[in-house]
Amino acid sequence: MQVELLNDQGQAASTVEVPETVFGRDYNEALIHQLVVAYQANARQGTRAQKDRSAVKHSTKKPFRQKGTGNARAGMTSSPLWRGGGKVFPNSPDENFSQKLNKKMYRAGMASIFSQLVREGRLAVVDSIKVDAPKTKLLADKFKAMNLKSVLVIADEIDENLYLASRNLPHVLVVEPRYADPLSLVHYKKVIVTKGAIDKLKEMFA
Repeated sequence: MQVELLNDQGQAASTVEVPETVFGRDYNEALIHQLVVAYQANARQGTRAQKDRSAVKHSTKKPFRQKGTGNARAGMTSSPLWRGGGKVFPNSPDENFSQKLNKKMYRAGMASIFSQLVREGRLAVVDSIKVDAPKTKLLADKFKAMNLKSVLVIADEIDENLYLASRNLPHVLVVEPRYADPLSLVHYKKVIVTKGAIDKLKEMFA
């Protein structure tokens, strides 16, 4: 199948052949949703913690006498029913949020995302992305000339100039094919793939 090839002005100069096994798959919304949710869940750290009734700071003195007050009987202020009491089922700091996703599902989900980006016109190919010096302004001017504001660049090779020039741009992410993740593919408005990265994507997701 054919995908548009952009020039330095961001215009479609011609088209380039891309593998249909990666860029021509059917849209699978359920699989893409599962892929994105699993990616976000696996990035979570179980560092939050809450106190149960044995861990909260409290007195063991009975708050008031058992009978005659009209209130419900109470033994300690650490009860979950009381303000400042412990949680019934507290979150533990070693909680595991990870989700398992097998390789076949991951490859199919990524290919489905790439295919949908092509159908929506959000994915294009360029010969290469390079800057002459590690200057953020040079790369920003290049993307401005191509009318790109929110862009994910998947490049086969990232030299030091490109890495240093891109890291301070808030709406630009430059990665190698092996670091392309489903959340970034969905998040950025435009995805630019270099010609050299197409073969690597085919090898990974076909």
